[in-house]
Amino acid sequence: MKFVPAAISRQVAHGALLASKSSPELLFAAGIVGMVGSTVLACRATLKADVILTEAKEKMDLARNMEHEEYSEMDRKKDLTLVRYQTGVRLVRAYAPAIVVGGLSIAALTSSHGILTKRNAGLAAAYAALDKGFREYRARVVSKYGPEVDQELRYGVREITTEDPETKEKKTVKRVGPQGESIYAKFFDSNSPRWSKEAEYNLIFLKAEQNYCNDILISRGHLFLNEVYARLGLPHTKAGAVVGWLHQKHHPNSDNYVSFGVFEGQTMKARDFVNGFEGSVLLDFNVDGVIYDKIDNPGERLSWQLNP
Repeated sequence: MKFVPAAISRQVAHGALLASKSSPELLFAAGIVGMVGSTVLACRATLKADVILTEAKEKMDLARNMEHEEYSEMDRKKDLTLVRYQTGVRLVRAYAPAIVVGGLSIAALTSSHGILTKRNAGLAAAYAALDKGFREYRARVVSKYGPEVDQELRYGVREITTEDPETKEKKTVKRVGPQGESIYAKFFDSNSPRWSKEAEYNLIFLKAEQNYCNDILISRGHLFLNEVYARLGLPHTKAGAVVGWLHQKHHPNSDNYVSFGVFEGQTMKARDFVNGFEGSVLLDFNVDGVIYDKIDNPGERLSWQLNP
């Protein structure tokens, strides 16, 4: 490599990296194109096969009907065997391109799936490690400063002083920071078809839905976040399709319950909502992390399913 200029080697390495990054898409596209090509080649081979089989039939009929004193039954059997062999070889040659292209296409599709599976497994492992570190960090913050400070740090809550233009009375209120809600948190407000102008109804509704979600978790062993969003009239998210809750009986790292983060009264706004002074509230769900790769674990099943 010392004879290759550094600029060229970097370009080559960069191109190899891009090719490796896009390899699943490239292999998938190649597999699809190959399968189409294999089908076309198979159709063309079928047309050739009709001619081959017709010629073979004529030769076999000739051998079967041949009558000559020097043409023995042994010669007839040899000729029939030779015709069958030659016909088989010609058919294999005719279909060989379609078989080879089809096999390479299947290999490309399989390789694409394998690469994506490994990458997804790596992402899930990385997320699990990150989520574990974040939970441990939050636990230390709660232990040292309390849940109120934890919520303020997590959502970037800051105090803002407002002044009434008429009375000139100043009031200090807390507001969520510019980064908005967390990745899983959602506001339950008038944008949801399940929301009501009656604050008491919203409180009863959220309590009932939280209890129902806990019943589902206990009876089924798992629950996806998007399923909870749907029950609350909230839009689905990409993260909600893979994260959720698992039953703690078989997964000790789980909280063993579904919480909307409202009824603990950890924030001023949540307390106002519970007390009926606030019509909307920020729901923060205590998901256990990625569960889509764990729900097929036999350990997740309930005891009565394992021991019928």
